[in-house]
Amino acid sequence: MTTKPARFYVDWWVIQKRFIYIIITVLVLCVAAAGAGLYVWKYGNPFKSKSAATDLSPGARFISFEGDVRVLRAATRETVAANSETRLFPGDTVQTQADGRARISMADGSTLVVRPNSTVIIRVNNKSDGESGQRSTVRVAVDNGQINVRTEEQNANTVNVVETKQTQNRLASQTDASFGVNSADHTEEIRIGSGSIETTTKNGETATVRSGEYVAVNAAGTLARREKLLDVPTPVTPQDLAKVYVGQSGSTSVYLKWQRPPVGSPSHYRVEVASSPFFVPAGRVIERDQLAVTELNVADLRPGVYFWRVRATAASGQTSEWSEPHKFIVAPSGKGGVEITDWNVEYLGGSIYIVRGRAQPGVTVSISGRETLASGDGKFQLQITATGGAREVSVEARDAEGNSSRYSLSLTNSTARARK
Repeated sequence: MTTKPARFYVDWWVIQKRFIYIIITVLVLCVAAAGAGLYVWKYGNPFKSKSAATDLSPGARFISFEGDVRVLRAATRETVAANSETRLFPGDTVQTQADGRARISMADGSTLVVRPNSTVIIRVNNKSDGESGQRSTVRVAVDNGQINVRTEEQNANTVNVVETKQTQNRLASQTDASFGVNSADHTEEIRIGSGSIETTTKNGETATVRSGEYVAVNAAGTLARREKLLDVPTPVTPQDLAKVYVGQSGSTSVYLKWQRPPVGSPSHYRVEVASSPFFVPAGRVIERDQLAVTELNVADLRPGVYFWRVRATAASGQTSEWSEPHKFIVAPSGKGGVEITDWNVEYLGGSIYIVRGRAQPGVTVSISGRETLASGDGKFQLQITATGGAREVSVEARDAEGNSSRYSLSLTNSTARARK
């Protein structure tokens, strides 16, 4: 009997070292991931506190500015001129000159307006996300001059504080407030247009100042008086952008008129007329104070561009803020006419028409209480409403030299005839 030996065949695989390294790396990563997951499950996210403190604010920024506005950098003590790219960070100081004014957006969405001849320091301007929601802290200090602050809707984690030399003021949600600091006599003023503030003086006195209230702070840091806020007078004539033409003498008189403030009891008014919209001392033409009436006749004004404003003063000494400047133009009285050609009237429906034509560039064309300027190629277009079914309207054209012409324009056949 023949016995056959058993045979076993073993096939050997050739495995590259790189493949072994990859397997080991994957196993190590899996173990590390499992360990991290177990740690988070047992102890929580170790980076949670860091993310909660992450600052989301890129710094305060200028919404708009005009005139001379400067920024003193806290880090370098360098003074730079403000521009649209300038960002403001804690410690930076904003300085406005006599012709300067700036509007700044803060981290909590509030708006800070810095008036002329004012100095404001950005103390804190932070916004972050935390466990209890978004948190914002804004704190500014008024060293001199006047600022206006308007807050938006706030949550419980929002803090907005205005510091002055005499007070600390926390603003409530949707508040419009004004803070004035007079460094010459160390007095201060607080005006609340809407909302409310919690104020604390350097003497420890606390008070809530609400909408429509005015508070003065004396040099000793005491709330001297609280009274009803005196509103701003309303300019009436001349209206903004009005034109007045000189007479044969080469000058003219302009009659200024304004309305009493709707809130408060003024005892007198102050009016200023200037050649600058900033009313810098060198540009002031007329200054009148202690006016008991609501009108003033300004004589001997030569051709040029002028601005005027008015404010009220109560018997207590409280002064209102200035009205917004109104601009008027004193123009030479021309003797020539202004020619308009290529008349065209397009009917849109009802009593509405579009009037087109051509004149010298810059000519002012007025029809039915509306006006427009001829463009660089002389063309103009104006949409009007014909009252009472009128089929003819009056057109007035004036140029910069004071030359003028009047036309009667037919709305039915686009013909116009000059008239005196």
